[in-house]
Amino acid sequence: MYGWLFRHLPGPLWFRILLSAVLIAAAVLALMEYVFPWLAETSFLPSLTDSTIGGS
Repeated sequence: MYGWLFRHLPGPLWFRILLSAVLIAAAVLALMEYVFPWLAETSFLPSLTDSTIGGS
């Protein structure tokens, strides 16, 4: 899959590498800014701070 994407990017090799890095950075930024906070607010995922040890 990644090879297919890389072959279909325009330009010379150095530009494809740069464009790939920019696309990866954009995907990581979108996940960190929008997707993960939205997932944390939904009720179908347990919070990382919820504890099952101890209790009353």
